[in-house]
Amino acid sequence: MIMITIAFLLGMVLCMLFGVPYIDMLKKKMIGQYVKELAPETHAKKQGTPTTGGVFIIVAIILASVTTLLLAQKMTTTALITIITLAFYTFAGFQDDYIKIKGKGNDGLTPRGKLLRQIAIALLPTLFLITTNPSACTFSIGSLVLDLKWFYPLFAVFIITGASNAYNLTDGLDGLAAGCGVPAFVACALISMSLGETELAIISATVAGALLGFLKFNKPKAEVFMGDTGSLAIGGLLGTLAVLGKFEFLLIFIGGVFVMETLSVIIQVASFKTTGKRVFKMAPIHHHFELLGWSEKKVVIVFSIVSLILSIIAIVLFELFSKGIL
Repeated sequence: MIMITIAFLLGMVLCMLFGVPYIDMLKKKMIGQYVKELAPETHAKKQGTPTTGGVFIIVAIILASVTTLLLAQKMTTTALITIITLAFYTFAGFQDDYIKIKGKGNDGLTPRGKLLRQIAIALLPTLFLITTNPSACTFSIGSLVLDLKWFYPLFAVFIITGASNAYNLTDGLDGLAAGCGVPAFVACALISMSLGETELAIISATVAGALLGFLKFNKPKAEVFMGDTGSLAIGGLLGTLAVLGKFEFLLIFIGGVFVMETLSVIIQVASFKTTGKRVFKMAPIHHHFELLGWSEKKVVIVFSIVSLILSIIAIVLFELFSKGIL
């Protein structure tokens, strides 16, 4: 637990240290966010806010993780695969942000191009798992264990890719993705530690710490956005941790807010295409609450509390599963 605490604190401190010079550089080069025309009117003031803050978040995560893993003598192949996966997702997200910045708009990678990159990267931890873990293709819900056989690789890629996109959709308000991400990754750290996956616990803790440090710059009114550079990578990492740690089912609760955001978009699109009517005022659902009159700060606080509650539920369920009660 000492190493987990060190990882958390190191991630937080490094993120805050790297953030200041990086944001200053973005401001000098006038690298800012372009607000979508369909966004709520209150978002117009966000135009020009520095983006690609995910760069210093990920650098902090990787440095803090590697340092703590070496101190704990836990620099395993699993840890390396996890960090490499994070790096690849970061590069894919940065590509998307770079195209948007260069084009001075919101059109980055094509949806197909982005999805293909996400799937290709998700194959790395998936193939590693199924070639090194004899029980890799099983899916557990408490005492219920299902052998998914050949279907599991597809399932794992779906989880990782889905988590990457879900976290990306959540990153629409100042502090929302980071605020919801902190309890989610703390839960991953505690569950991984209990499973004996110390390396995954250390990496999870550094992410939680880095996101908390990022909130210093990203809380309303944000000085910087993480951009797809950060959101695609952190979401992809969340899915990777669940797959490699074999707690895929609990991800429904750990990432409950991210699942809710994704479902709101799916429901909105499906409803509009089939009936011509919208279920929500706007999707993802955080915009729906904004248009109901909630302040941005209220949405972020409420959603972060919901994420905390769901993460606690995930930890409780894990303990009940471990003791054979469920």
